[in-house]
Amino acid sequence: MLQVVRSFFIYLLGITVLTLGISLTIQSHLGTSPFDALLVGLFRTFGLSVGSWEIVLGFTFVLINAITLKTKPEFSALLTSFITGIGIDSWLMIQNSWLSPDGAVGQWICLVSGIVCTGIGVAIYLESSFAPNPMDRTMVILTDKTGWSFTRSRALISIILVIVAFFFNGAIGIGTLLNALFSGLIIQSVKSVAMVSGQKKLAVTVKAG
Repeated sequence: MLQVVRSFFIYLLGITVLTLGISLTIQSHLGTSPFDALLVGLFRTFGLSVGSWEIVLGFTFVLINAITLKTKPEFSALLTSFITGIGIDSWLMIQNSWLSPDGAVGQWICLVSGIVCTGIGVAIYLESSFAPNPMDRTMVILTDKTGWSFTRSRALISIILVIVAFFFNGAIGIGTLLNALFSGLIIQSVKSVAMVSGQKKLAVTVKAG
């Protein structure tokens, strides 16, 4: 029971940091990740909120995954989309009252901070293994079905998302490219640091015992 509570706490912490990063990249107006660019585009085109579209697209990916695998929908994956959607809208609501970077310096600070927070957030919530992300699950399925590497599958889906986002006036810009180039590196770096820290902690515990 304690392990479940701990995993859920880590999961929520990761999502909180992740959604902070997403909101900051949106506020930068320099471009977001491919998926978030589509969310912003759908918001600009049809209304609702960015977080609402996170939930809608999450449900869509869950159905696509179920149809592809010919299994029941993995509704637990919707938990991530639901909490992420609430987190994005909450951060944007908080920031809209005071954060409005007009100059280039402020925009770049928002963008860089957002990319870093996004990478750290993903790394944290992946450590929990609490609930899957619908789009990440789609990438895994595509990898299994095609025999491609995960990187290649991720690149293909990202390209498709950018193309669709373009037609919906999505938040595409230099930030989209920087997200693609550096988010993976940040995630891997954080996970590596966490692994080393965990190994040192285990060694200290064993020595003490």
